[in-house]
Amino acid sequence: MEQNVSRLSEDEWRVRLNPEEFRVLRQAGTEAPWSGEYVETKTPGTYRCRACKAALFDSVTKFDSHCGWPSFDEAIPGTIRYIEDRSLGMVRVEVRCANCDSHLGHRFDGEGFTAKDARYCINSICLDLEAKPS
Repeated sequence: MEQNVSRLSEDEWRVRLNPEEFRVLRQAGTEAPWSGEYVETKTPGTYRCRACKAALFDSVTKFDSHCGWPSFDEAIPGTIRYIEDRSLGMVRVEVRCANCDSHLGHRFDGEGFTAKDARYCINSICLDLEAKPS
């Protein structure tokens, strides 16, 4: 995990990230459903923030919600910051990386997909999978 990334200016982030990564991670954009590289991935490992490399999700918490984005039912404790999001005329919970404050996606509760009853709907472009050594 990179240190002091929370102090980077948006211009510095523009240099570090490609335009699509910047749009999603720094401007709270969304990638098109079913377009991300991790939607159907089953590889064991740790999903890290693409911007700062902080560990966010363990692959054992990933499940197929058929929503078009990678879904997890639990984040690694202390890695996520939660913000109320009313941008689309409804109340959602935006999830951001606690280390670098990059937008990752949203959390939805009460849908019944797993016993934990939470769905972290995360943009693939926000993640890098560190595969578990075999």
